[in-house]
Amino acid sequence: MGKKEYSLSYGKGKISFKIDEKNVIATLLPVRVSSPEDETSLIEDALLNPIKSLPLPDIVSPEDRIVIITSDVTRPTPSSKMLPLLLKQLKLAGVKQKNITIVFALGIHRKHTTEEQKNLVGDRIYEDYRCIDHEKENCVDLGKTKTGIPVEIFKEVAAADVRICMGNIEPHYFAGYTGGAKSIMPGVSSRQSVSSTHKLMLSAGSVAGKLEGNPTREAIDEVGKKVGIDFILNVVLSPQKKIIGAFAGDKTTAHRKGCEFADACFKVPIKEKVDVVIVGCGGYPKDINVYQAQKALDNAKYAVKEGGTIVLVAECKEGFGDNIFEQWMLSSNSFRQPVERIQKEFILGAHKAAAIGMLLEKAKVIMVSSLAPWKVEKLFFTPAKSVDEAIAMTLQEYGDDAGFYIVPSGGLILPSLK
Repeated sequence: MGKKEYSLSYGKGKISFKIDEKNVIATLLPVRVSSPEDETSLIEDALLNPIKSLPLPDIVSPEDRIVIITSDVTRPTPSSKMLPLLLKQLKLAGVKQKNITIVFALGIHRKHTTEEQKNLVGDRIYEDYRCIDHEKENCVDLGKTKTGIPVEIFKEVAAADVRICMGNIEPHYFAGYTGGAKSIMPGVSSRQSVSSTHKLMLSAGSVAGKLEGNPTREAIDEVGKKVGIDFILNVVLSPQKKIIGAFAGDKTTAHRKGCEFADACFKVPIKEKVDVVIVGCGGYPKDINVYQAQKALDNAKYAVKEGGTIVLVAECKEGFGDNIFEQWMLSSNSFRQPVERIQKEFILGAHKAAAIGMLLEKAKVIMVSSLAPWKVEKLFFTPAKSVDEAIAMTLQEYGDDAGFYIVPSGGLILPSLK
């Protein structure tokens, strides 16, 4: 036994640290991730053998106006690998290039730069096809769900004859899993629609890894059904962002098959909770800002003891990532304040502040990031200059025999107590 070196993805690079092996109970990694087959073959096979659906060429006609909705820069969806094969299927059906629009599902996130759009889809596709950002201010009213959620959708999506949704599937802290109809809600919805849906995060059952009986996921799927999704192409990615599974076809059945695969990969059994969890987000874009990095933090809570500490390793080069979230954190006098405020007045963006507050009721957080220390303190976290410094702080608190888990890809891994 002795000190062993570990490294975690941090932004577009790595960050290293050393820890005594006797303290490391386990490194939590995906359960079933073999070396990926040829990624192209996986996507092609999914498109040629869609689940509970006809193949794309049998669904579309040459004159159809088609929108392909894909993820924004905050998501790891490999659009540039998926789109060429999807577009090839549309070409086989005789669909005119001018009738195809690629929409980036921003939800309430910031708009892209031209360079970011090009990087997401690839130069050739960017030049050949119309590529646009979702505009949350430019939506049309399509009615309400059974529970009264307004269905307000980007007009370019609502006006299309055929809607195809792309995305990746991984655990989501209150929608159960990403993917499926999430491209529509919140992807291409108005701020009011997103806020009404996200409010359901406060409901029992809106937790990571749960689909059936999850009020948030049920609302997302209902919105997707109301808008109309003709076909999906979703992938499951390894921590190295390689495609390890591809699922195409029916908006619900294909998505659920993908979630079953993701379950087998990312629900990691643990025998016990520990004093300290060192969690990385998996690097860029998952640690682009605090708004995104919070998802890894939320998953880590399932592995830490009550009163324990989570060491969050996240670069966050774009800061907090949302103005309302930042305002709530900067104006709060305690981590409990956002939790109390959100119960009285649900505001989108502020829900992240409340989620952090709820976590801090259970465990402390030390953060290693590029943020100024005062900003980390406004999150009610303790800043550390390095992971080594964070480890030293926790050993001082919990003793030399403190138990640690190391979670390199916290946004993916969902610890599950046996």
